[in-house]
Amino acid sequence: MDTGLCPCAGYLGDRGRCRHLVRPDGCHGNGRRRGRQRCEDLRKANILQKFNIYWETADQKMGQDYYTVLGIIRNATNADIKKAYRKLALKYHPDKSSDPCAEDKFLQIAEAYDVLSDLKKKATYDKFGEEGLKGGIPIEFSETGAWTTGYTFHGNANKIFRDFFGGDNPFADFFDSEGDVSLGFGGLRGRGVKKQDPPIEKDLYLSLEDLYHGCMKKIKISRRVMNEDGHTSSIKDKILTIQVKQGWKPGTKITFPKEGDQGPNNIPSDIIFTVKEKPHPWFCRQENDLIFCAPISLAKALTGHTIEIETLDSRFLSIPINDIVHPKYTKVVPGEGMPLSKDPLQKGNLVIQFNIHFPEKLTPAKKKLINRALRI
Repeated sequence: MDTGLCPCAGYLGDRGRCRHLVRPDGCHGNGRRRGRQRCEDLRKANILQKFNIYWETADQKMGQDYYTVLGIIRNATNADIKKAYRKLALKYHPDKSSDPCAEDKFLQIAEAYDVLSDLKKKATYDKFGEEGLKGGIPIEFSETGAWTTGYTFHGNANKIFRDFFGGDNPFADFFDSEGDVSLGFGGLRGRGVKKQDPPIEKDLYLSLEDLYHGCMKKIKISRRVMNEDGHTSSIKDKILTIQVKQGWKPGTKITFPKEGDQGPNNIPSDIIFTVKEKPHPWFCRQENDLIFCAPISLAKALTGHTIEIETLDSRFLSIPINDIVHPKYTKVVPGEGMPLSKDPLQKGNLVIQFNIHFPEKLTPAKKKLINRALRI
């Protein structure tokens, strides 16, 4: 449908009208087809003229030089851009730097990185400078003469900082090109370096059977976790899994790094579990040996006896005692102790000690018999 408006409307005339207005007879200028073609050519030429103006004057309209802000050359690679941002963001972070202009510099660095790390934004900036990037550029041969939406920096430099470092400790393992010493665990506390909270130490009680066979222990903890906004937190449960190895000794420590409460100004504590042995009904442990105390009567101590012992893996050992058992006597059974943690196929010894029960009283007749039997 013919609206009576020139195809170049919006580009050449005031309020969309020009001297090529369609005549009442439907003809356009010196002929409908020729008139419309001329208007189309003029419209395209007008767009191209604006496009070329931006192209030719890009260097004069650069405005803020993002490359200079990051201290890199114009043909810098993406890796160069990231490296430059990392160095400068750490240097001028307002919570670390004593520079009075640190906050402004930190913001400029963030904006420069936001543009140059994005391929589309970077391409627009390289061709048309800051004015073209922020003001928009004409879309070539658009039927409506549309322009691209201009870029506006959101101004949240801290968000870019957190996104770049993955929300983790940004100063960890950092060593800059000037040779400054690493600041150790990252982050900031006021104007200083973040410090890690003291470790949380807990006892892990295990039975001798657990330590003999090895097992898996799951421990549920509740801890404070920072939300994605980096400012608020919530309490969440987490399961810590401990793979108990055969032969672990009391005092063995198992560390879960940075599993303590999170906070905006702290490095979470390590959680450390220390192995403790539960008392056993008949065994006690000395290093890799198991000690068993066998009760024995005086008569059996003098005449011999066979001892039955149930092991930690539910076997029964029959151990003959043919020697005379005196108060300091021990019987050693090799290879029936605790497994060695470094080589569970190797085991310590079972050491049998004896608790000799002496009679509380003897009749005169029994005393004579004993005296006669023991007389040398």
